Amino acid sequence: VQLQASGGGLVQAGGSLRLSCAASGRTFSSLVMGWFRQAPGTEREFVAAISRYGATTNYADSMKGRFTISRDNAKTTVYLQMNTLKPEDTAVYYCAASSGSVWSKSEYDYAYWGQGTQVTVSS
Repeated sequence: VQLQASGGGLVQAGGSLRLSCAASGRTFSSLVMGWFRQAPGTEREFVAAISRYGATTNYADSMKGRFTISRDNAKTTVYLQMNTLKPEDTAVYYCAASSGSVWSKSEYDYAYWGQGTQVTVSS
């Protein structure tokens, strides 16, 4: 599975960005998809995950109400809409794919990773 993330950039606090992650190499609907992020000097942390057909989504507590994960299986793409961004959201954002049957917030359950896209939120 190959994952290509895009959509990062520089935005002011309170602004919005939408990240995209295009997948190839495997039937997309067989994959649970997730987003993680890593700020400098910190461990990678879970952001959101979505089930194979999008029926179930899950978020880290600090992202609930601000971030929305979605997927388009026809386009083999997963999205992360980020609203009301804060400086503490600054990080490299990674999309990840799991062939497991349920979502997970553990990075160790995701076998496939994209290259990451930088999100910088200025105050």
